[in-house]
Amino acid sequence: MNKIMKSVKDITKIVGPLLTLAILLSLLVGPANMLFLGDVPGNIISLIKELGSAGLAGLIALGVILHLLQDGWCSCE
Repeated sequence: MNKIMKSVKDITKIVGPLLTLAILLSLLVGPANMLFLGDVPGNIISLIKELGSAGLAGLIALGVILHLLQDGWCSCE
């Protein structure tokens, strides 16, 4: 289980900067010019809207997502 948690932690460390780069590129060149990534900011905005309209379940889901994205959520070495 510890190995799986470490793998997930490593993947999230890689995905964070890639997501940031995708957002910046999408804002600079426009979503129509993003061949494989599409409209990254639009997708994030729609995710936030869906979580907001879900009420308490959306708030709980947002809390879980933020907890998983924090550094130190995994006690693996």
